[in-house]
Amino acid sequence: MLDALPLPHPFASRVGDALLRRATPDDADAVISLLADDRISAARGDVASEADRPAYEKGLREILSEPSNDLLVVELAGEIVGTLQLTSIPGMARRGSRRLLVEAVRVRSDLRSSGIGSAVMRWVGEAAAPAVGASMVQLTSDAARTDAHRFYERLGYVGSHRGFKYTVPSR
Repeated sequence: MLDALPLPHPFASRVGDALLRRATPDDADAVISLLADDRISAARGDVASEADRPAYEKGLREILSEPSNDLLVVELAGEIVGTLQLTSIPGMARRGSRRLLVEAVRVRSDLRSSGIGSAVMRWVGEAAAPAVGASMVQLTSDAARTDAHRFYERLGYVGSHRGFKYTVPSR
């Protein structure tokens, strides 16, 4: 399903030309670093610990092997500086509408406000969603991410729902 995405996708940012492409297993270290570079992710345990590497690698393999999922990375001057996960979800609501779910959007902290995130999220709405037949793009954002909320609203996203999560106890 997500193999229909128009990738790779070159784009310009305020810090130079960038490329949005599918992640590969070789990108694991860079994606792990991007998660750890985020204070909220780090507080949840994404601290780039070598002990966690097998879990991250398993997660990446599962994402890449599932046709309705994809992990994308942004390259700038040969370095990975951003990432996001996309999931195509068929549905019954809204007359059988398909949704494109965006998760784990990260841009390296020193490159935020460089236009990278805006270009990627515009591509999601203008190119990726139509390519997979989605009539809606949806995402959740941690309540503490007020800067991210303003970012998404500037791009036309509407805070229309209240999200809930349940953490399954580990055994």
